[in-house]
Amino acid sequence: MIAGDSVKMLALSVLVYARTGSPGLSAAAYMVGWLPYILGGLFLLALADRLPARGLMVAGELVRVAVCLALAYGGLPVWAMLALVLVTGLFSPVFGAARNAMLPEVLPGDAFVLARSLMGVTSAGAQIAGLALGGAFLAATGPEGALAVTAALAAMAAVVLRAGLPRRPPRSVTAADQGARGGTVRSTVRVNGLLVRDRRVRGLLLASWVPPACLAGAEAMVVPYLGGQGRAGAVLAAAAVGMAAGEFMVGRFAGPGLRERLSLPLAVLLGLPWLGFLAGPGTGWAAALAAVATAGLAYQLGLQRRFLEAVPEEVRGQAYGLLSAGLMTGQAVGAALVGALGETAGPQVAIAAAGAAGVTAALALIPVFRAGHEPAETAAGAGDGEVTEAARPSRGGRAGPGA
Repeated sequence: MIAGDSVKMLALSVLVYARTGSPGLSAAAYMVGWLPYILGGLFLLALADRLPARGLMVAGELVRVAVCLALAYGGLPVWAMLALVLVTGLFSPVFGAARNAMLPEVLPGDAFVLARSLMGVTSAGAQIAGLALGGAFLAATGPEGALAVTAALAAMAAVVLRAGLPRRPPRSVTAADQGARGGTVRSTVRVNGLLVRDRRVRGLLLASWVPPACLAGAEAMVVPYLGGQGRAGAVLAAAAVGMAAGEFMVGRFAGPGLRERLSLPLAVLLGLPWLGFLAGPGTGWAAALAAVATAGLAYQLGLQRRFLEAVPEEVRGQAYGLLSAGLMTGQAVGAALVGALGETAGPQVAIAAAGAAGVTAALALIPVFRAGHEPAETAAGAGDGEVTEAARPSRGGRAGPGA
């Protein structure tokens, strides 16, 4: 799934750049697949607990097959390609929420954080494979061939999911649960509001969202910076290597307390190396700078325990869906803003500006990062009880994590 998405977005970005020659449109194309998270995250997350997880995941892969084939062979204009990716991505946050909410249930305590580290390493490995494969097919067959490869990978993923996952009922299994929560849109909006109004949860969400948004803006400029050639795949693959290395080192060798103390310096590292693009590095140095920067993504491991403890179990599924939705939406917005800057100032300056913004954001969030050194509490600031109590069902029945 991750490898397929990496190939798809790289191929779409190169295809758009080849047709338009526009750095801004190329950056928008690279991140447009994640923009629907803003709508899906706002209005649809409750579905993650109301529909069977396996069916949702298989359906997502089949949609990806159809989209990639349409992009490759449908002869669509650029605006139609971007619109297609936007519309079909609306349910992506629902798929992710259903998966993520299960992890702390089966791996309690620090094992959950270590599992998130392992997921980061494997995710980076899939990105490396996807970008390497995408770069190879871009060079050999062009973006259309790379999109066809993505369709094949998605079809394989659908078969694996259908055969390898057991059928499980949705978390919302009783009429009482459904009645307590109301409709999908209403329930999603209500619980999102409760989570965002909680001071502790809000701070952790911002710390998780803002630095990666700046990183995404820098990465989205890599294709136009290197002239739209397959060399961009090598730089983005190096970024995935850096992410895997950072996740592995921090997850494997740092204890819980050290992980939380490292969260601030690693968040600063996420933006700092991009300033080196002011020197106009070639492909090799650009890849090295990207790898060092993305190693800083391991800062998020220091936030995992705190987020898990800050969120009531009754709304855990939707909370993780909101976390992912905001993360992906922020990356799309970051790419769009940096892409707009790239149109006027050029990709080189835009990448450096994104790095400077990332460093500034990390420093502005110092109070949130420092709060991790305080003893963990069950409640989160002035509005903590409001989240916990208001999210509970008003009558009998179990509230699923994504209530």
